[in-house]
Amino acid sequence: MRWGSLIVPVLLAVADALLVNGVTFGLELNVSLVAAAALLVRRKLPALVFLVTLPGILIGYVWFAPMIALYTVAVLRPAHRLLGISALLLAAAHFIPWPVSDFEPTAYRENTLTLIDACVTSVGPIALGLLVRTRGELAARIEDLTRSRRHADELIAEQVLSTERARLAREMHDVVAHQVSLISLQAGAVQISAEDAKAREGARTIRELSVRTLDELRHMVGILRAAGGDHEELTPQPRLADLARMIELSALNVTFETDGATERPGHSEAVERAAFRIVQEALTNVRKHAPGARVTVRVNEAEAPGPESAGSKSAASDSAGRPESAGRQATRPKAAAVPGAAHDAAQQAEEVRGLRVEVRNGPPDASAVAPGLPGGGHGLVGLRERAQLLGGTLEAGPTKEGGFVVRADFPESPRATGPAA
Repeated sequence: MRWGSLIVPVLLAVADALLVNGVTFGLELNVSLVAAAALLVRRKLPALVFLVTLPGILIGYVWFAPMIALYTVAVLRPAHRLLGISALLLAAAHFIPWPVSDFEPTAYRENTLTLIDACVTSVGPIALGLLVRTRGELAARIEDLTRSRRHADELIAEQVLSTERARLAREMHDVVAHQVSLISLQAGAVQISAEDAKAREGARTIRELSVRTLDELRHMVGILRAAGGDHEELTPQPRLADLARMIELSALNVTFETDGATERPGHSEAVERAAFRIVQEALTNVRKHAPGARVTVRVNEAEAPGPESAGSKSAASDSAGRPESAGRQATRPKAAAVPGAAHDAAQQAEEVRGLRVEVRNGPPDASAVAPGLPGGGHGLVGLRERAQLLGGTLEAGPTKEGGFVVRADFPESPRATGPAA
C-alpha cells in the first residue's frame, strides 16, 4: 500500500500530461513529465517538489501534478504562511497564460472563470490535506485517550485489589488471631495449673509457638495491607540463627548438623530467610506425611569449585554424616597441614560462599498417629520459586530408604532479593 500510494499519483500525473500535450516530445510535454516525475520525492521535499510542478501547470496545462504536490505540502508542512504563499503561486500559475503575451485584460468573462478555477485548484488540495492531517491527529489522540483509559482501568483494578487485600487482611486477622489467642490463653492456663513438669513444658512450648504464630500473622497482614508497596522490615524476619530454636520447638526427632554457617555473618538476608523457610516447610511436611520419622537438617556452606578445594570437599563430605563438632575437627587440620598457605586458607574459610540446606527424613513410624493436618500441595512449588528467584536451585524427592529429601543450593551473591524476601 505504501508503494501504491507513491506510484499511483505519478501515473495519474503522467496520464494527465499525455492527454493534454499528446505523445510528441516538446517543451510542454517535457515540463509536464518532469513535474510528474518529481512527485516520487514529494514526501521528503514537499515544498521543493511543489515549486518544480508549477511550470507544469503554467506551460504544460497539467493539473494533477501541482495539485498533488500542494496536497502533500498541506499534510506534511501545515504552516499557514507556507500554505498561503503556495496557494497564491498555484493560482497565479493557473491564471496567467503561456506565453504571457496571450493574456487579454479586456476578456472579463473568461478571466473571471479562469480566476475561479485557479482559486478552486489552489484551495481544494489545501483543504483536503488539512482534513487528512486533522483526521490523523484525532486518531492519534483517540489512541492516547484509549491508552490512558486502559491505564486508568488498571489503576482502578489495583485499587480494588488493594481494598480486597485489606479486607482479607482484616478477616484473617480477626479469625485466625482470635483462635490462636485462645490457644495461647489455654496453654498459659495449663502451664500454671499442671502439676507434671513435662506437661508444663509442653504448655510453655504451645504458648511460645502461639506467640510466634501471631507475630507471623501480623507480618502477613502488614504485607497484604501494603498492597505491593515497600513492605520490607515490617517485623523482624527469621534468620539462620533462629533455626536451632525453631527445630527445638518442632516436637520432632531432629538432628541438626552445621559447619557454623548459621552463626557466621555475611550471608544475604534474603538467602537466610529462604533457608529458614525451606527448613520450616520441610519439617511441616514431615509432620504431615511421615509422623515419627527421624529427620536430619544440614546447613553448610557450599564448597567453591576448583582443584584447590578438593581437600575441603572431602572434609565436608566426612562431616556431613557426623555432628557439628566432628565436622569442624575434620576441616581444621586440613587448613593447617600446609604452612605456606595457612593464612590464605584461613581467609578463604572466612569468605562468604554459597549455602546448602538439606532436610532428610527416614520412613514414617508405623506406630505413630498421623496428625491429619490440612495441606494445599503448593509448599514445595513455592520453595522452588523462592530459590530460583535468588539464583539457586531446589531438589526434592523420595530416597531409597523410603524417606524424603529436600535440598536447596544458594549462590554466594543472590540474583534477586525483593520477591524472595
